[in-house]
This record gives sequence, C-alpha cells and structure tokens, in this order.
Amino acid sequence: MKKAFFFLLVILGSALSCKQETPVAEDVVLKQAQEYYQLLLSGEYDAFLSGIEGLDSLPADYREQLMANTCQFVDVQRKQRGGMVRVEGLRAVIDSTATTYANAFLMVCFGDSTHEEVVVPMVEKQGKWLMR
Repeated sequence: MKKAFFFLLVILGSALSCKQETPVAEDVVLKQAQEYYQLLLSGEYDAFLSGIEGLDSLPADYREQLMANTCQFVDVQRKQRGGMVRVEGLRAVIDSTATTYANAFLMVCFGDSTHEEVVVPMVEKQGKWLMR
C-alpha cells in the first residue's frame, strides 16, 4: 500500500511539474511592444521612435526621416483603413539561443474593422526591451 501511495505521489508530482506557464520575461516583452504601439496610436511619435534600439546614435537627418516616415505611415493608414484604433498583445517568443532577442506578436485593429498581425522584433539592452 505504501508503495502504491508513493508511486501515486511521484506521478502526481510529475504531472504538476509539466504545467507550462508563460515566462515572466515574455510577458515583459509583449507588454513593452504593446506600449510602443499604443504611443503610435496616440500620436506620440517621438516617444514611439525612442523605443528603437540605437536611435540616439543615428544622425539627426536620419532621425528626421524616420519621423517623417512614421507620420506618413499613420496618415496612410488613416486614409486607407480608418486609422489604427486598437493594439492587442498576442504573444512573445524569446530566442532560445540568444535570450536578449525576442519577437512580439501584436494584433493591430483598424477603423474599417480589419485587423493585421504584426511581428515586432525586440532586443534587450541594459534591462529594457527595445524595438529592433
């Protein structure tokens, strides 16, 4: 009887240890990517662009071009699809071989009721996740 009870405990322990939960780091990546896109939705383009890795080391004219392209992109989406109205975080996957790289998957919902899944490549720099 003791052997059967012990065997049952081992099986139960094994089953419970196989429970898969999303690692905290993946939640952080997803939340950060979603926050960047929320900034884009709210028209805070400077704050959105500040989430790009290495932006501070780019020449000023290139940063200006990025800003112009961002504004143009948002304007085109507004004209063609009614603008971006909501961003939903779907999942994030951290690279198993280089844990400072990840992909965040977001669903961008538009005013014309269409939606698009986007992949946001992310990199961790000094404890902060940035867009690549």
